[in-house]
Amino acid sequence: MTAQTIVLPARPEPLTLAPAQTAVVVIDMQNAYASPGGYLDLAGFDISGAAAVIGQIKGVLETARAAGVPVIFFQNGWDPAYVEAGGPGSPNYHKSNALKTMRARPELEGKLLARGGWDYELVDELKPEPTDIVLHKTRYSGFFNSQLDSVLRSRCIRNLVFVGIATNVCVESTLRDGFFLEYFGVVLADATHQAGPDFVQQASLYNIETFFGWVSSVADFKGAFGQIAPAAS
Repeated sequence: MTAQTIVLPARPEPLTLAPAQTAVVVIDMQNAYASPGGYLDLAGFDISGAAAVIGQIKGVLETARAAGVPVIFFQNGWDPAYVEAGGPGSPNYHKSNALKTMRARPELEGKLLARGGWDYELVDELKPEPTDIVLHKTRYSGFFNSQLDSVLRSRCIRNLVFVGIATNVCVESTLRDGFFLEYFGVVLADATHQAGPDFVQQASLYNIETFFGWVSSVADFKGAFGQIAPAAS
């Protein structure tokens, strides 16, 4: 039987998707990245746009769940001893702003992005429901050393709709890795956020729509997927 398809308005062209082969991937909507007093805030990044993105993501998840589309949450971080962060022999040790912040401010050691701590937890407004999937990742990309690929393949999922933080780092790198694994990646531009100048967001969206995937919006996602009845009905 041929899977039901819909057409999602997107750039650079509309994308035909089978909802039964689609998942929404929520990248790193944690206190660290979106809450006052979290890592980004403590490191001096502007998180003022995160609150609006939380509201947009809530709407996306309501539509996805009603349509029977799986929701996958990612949490980024490491064990409390930061063994998973890699140490000085890893580029991550040198490039992670969280690790650099803790080295500059030793009083924060063990508090930023450590599993079990408040900083690591998902924001209260986006707590997963029992049917959602929650995965842990230790690097920017959600495909690196995680169960994501096997989770998707076991469910015959080919299409990934991305929301979350940060557009230019974890969202883009996960979508890129998915491209090389033959997944169709779509980012909802107004349900993503990056802390920095607007041109950084725009550069990532340009890169995605030109080379690695598609760019759509929350309204277009709701319009397309809001008409889908759950597969079990």
